[in-house]
Amino acid sequence: MMIDAITLPDPSISCTSCQACCCRLEVMLITETGVPERFIETDHWGGRTMARLDDGWCAALDRNTLSCSIYEKRPLICREFEMGGYECKVERGPDAPVM
Repeated sequence: MMIDAITLPDPSISCTSCQACCCRLEVMLITETGVPERFIETDHWGGRTMARLDDGWCAALDRNTLSCSIYEKRPLICREFEMGGYECKVERGPDAPVM
């Protein structure tokens, strides 16, 4: 019998030292969280995603602080993206700085 290992978040990783790696991912809007319309794009199939600017980052990202400008209204996917979790570590890459 094999038991799956539980991966705990890495406490040495912080959003304040990250350079907003997750804010470059495509974010599908699958629930209503109150994201302002100016940050939403709709594709030709009717799918709704967070808009990204020409630099590839999410349109809601404050470029000066690298913080989410709509944090309290951010999409479900962003809420579930765990700081220091597996997906976070993958996006940061092996050479990403840690605190």
